[in-house]
Amino acid sequence: MSKQFLLHLALVVLLGLSGAASMHSAQSPDSSNKNKKEYVASNTNKDEHAAAKGSAAPIGGPAAIKLPEGYRVGVDDELVISVWHEPELSQGVAVRPDGMITLPLLNDVQVVGLTSEEMQVLLTEKMKPFVNDPQVTVSVKAIKSRKVFLFGNVAKQGVYPLGGHKTVMELLAEAGGLTPFAKEKSIYVLRSENGKQVRLPFNYKKALSGKGVNPELLSGDMVVVP
Repeated sequence: MSKQFLLHLALVVLLGLSGAASMHSAQSPDSSNKNKKEYVASNTNKDEHAAAKGSAAPIGGPAAIKLPEGYRVGVDDELVISVWHEPELSQGVAVRPDGMITLPLLNDVQVVGLTSEEMQVLLTEKMKPFVNDPQVTVSVKAIKSRKVFLFGNVAKQGVYPLGGHKTVMELLAEAGGLTPFAKEKSIYVLRSENGKQVRLPFNYKKALSGKGVNPELLSGDMVVVP
């Protein structure tokens, strides 16, 4: 084998190795970028999944609302019954027109007229045959049974919820105020007391100036604006 042939062969091998190295070098960045993108996408999906899982709203009772003095459960009120360690018995309920609620195992239970504490005692006793040492909590989610009525020369007559404390002035403001024809000094509240209807006068101008009486409304009151 001639020396010239060996030199030529060596040159061919060197050129081949150089070309392969160049091709590998050219492909490496793309391959690296591809792997990097796949890694980032994979971790991003994991992070998004974890964030979605972590941001899920916890299951629990509603925020507590301040109950008006002397509150008793009424028709249409929304309640949440919680039984410790018994999630299948814990649920939100609305009081039906017949004054009852329906719960698993207990079926229909009459609750209208009870305080939330009395209702807790009642449900605890009723659950004892089914649950070992039941611990029941009754939360009031929304009071819809307490209402007042507004008639006469106001922007919006109708039935208004009385979830908490509300005065005559606040009710009139909620209704959009008086019309130009309203007799501001002749407004009155009709209230049932001991089976009799009592009339409470209300002077809008004096109450507005802070010199007159601004009575707090009770459930069932009717405010009349002549």
